Amino acid sequence: MTTILAPLVAGANYARLLHLLVGWIFAGVILMIYPGTYRKGLGEILTNAVSLDVVLLALVALIPAARRAEGVQARLLLVPDREEDIGVEPSGTWADRRRTAGWLIGRVVLGSTVGFATVFGLAPVFDLLTGPRALRYLPLVPVLALGYGWLVVWAGRLQLAMAVRLLGPSPAERLAEAELRAERLLERNRLARELHDSIGHALTVTVLQAGAAREIGDPAFAAKALEVIEETGRQAMEDLERTLVLLRETPAGGPSAGGTSGSGAATEQPGIDQLPALFDTARAAGSPVEASIEVPAGVLPGVLSRESYRIVQEGVTNALKYAPGQPVDVQVAVREGQLELRCVNRLAAAPARAGAGRKGGKGLRGIRERAVLLGGAASAGPADSPGPSAGGGGEWVLDVRLPLRLGS
Repeated sequence: MTTILAPLVAGANYARLLHLLVGWIFAGVILMIYPGTYRKGLGEILTNAVSLDVVLLALVALIPAARRAEGVQARLLLVPDREEDIGVEPSGTWADRRRTAGWLIGRVVLGSTVGFATVFGLAPVFDLLTGPRALRYLPLVPVLALGYGWLVVWAGRLQLAMAVRLLGPSPAERLAEAELRAERLLERNRLARELHDSIGHALTVTVLQAGAAREIGDPAFAAKALEVIEETGRQAMEDLERTLVLLRETPAGGPSAGGTSGSGAATEQPGIDQLPALFDTARAAGSPVEASIEVPAGVLPGVLSRESYRIVQEGVTNALKYAPGQPVDVQVAVREGQLELRCVNRLAAAPARAGAGRKGGKGLRGIRERAVLLGGAASAGPADSPGPSAGGGGEWVLDVRLPLRLGS
């Protein structure tokens, strides 16, 4: 019983009835003005009235703002589950105008059907309930009321379905919206990687420096450690400010990713030319770094330079985190139209299993995502044939190859 009665008392049902009656009123007004009903047969009346209605509605649909007005009204009165299913943009193409014309005609037809059913249905019912046998037909009142209520319910649902189909976004608009959502998701993922790489590196260096200063207890070493922590923290703050600037919504002509924020902080991202400073930070954290950078000036496009810096930064950060104090060998070179990035660090025998756990880490996943977006490939894991190392634990190798032609 609840299933039968619940839709009849829902507020959306009455809002949709109002929307239906608006279409019926339009048809009724046109009918009264032309052709009128005086001394005319039903067939002639309907033929002339329907023809005029179709022509007028088709002309209204040519106005771009008509689609927007119908969309706003449908959102308010038809109460869709999701408002975005009904568009509120003006007509931009002839396909939009055709769909708007179909909606207007369908709306008037459906509204007129419900309206005329209401008028012509109430008259016989009124005659029965006021006639000499009114008591005999009185038990039919609830049944008739229930039937009329469900007529309104189904008509309202049908009109909502028509609105979603005819006033909803076109396939081209849906495709554009999907592309926009994909771009936003890619941008959010990129910013998440930026934060993970920069802040993760800073925290790793800070923890290692603070722990070493506490264990050694040498005032000179502690002072040097504090200096490295300060510099690393300052760089992390700049990275964080740069990311916040990218996240902040700015009006047209406002600061961009390559400009400056309102406070004057630079938003330009670090590139491959800043790798020596990164290596110095790693050396200060107690890990010897041997680096070879064979990249001619001006060869790398900006985006490839920035992404390469982040990839090497993540590789060095992983080496500091999982094998602190062990030597790290970094090679960056351009060969045969590709940028080759290789980061090798030795692993002590005891924590070798901890290093193996890096296969599923967020940082390595971010490296692979960066490489794929640039048209390259990345691999990471224990060396197939590890040579002898200081701790006898083998080597961990990060190998990334990026094509220069897809870096712009």
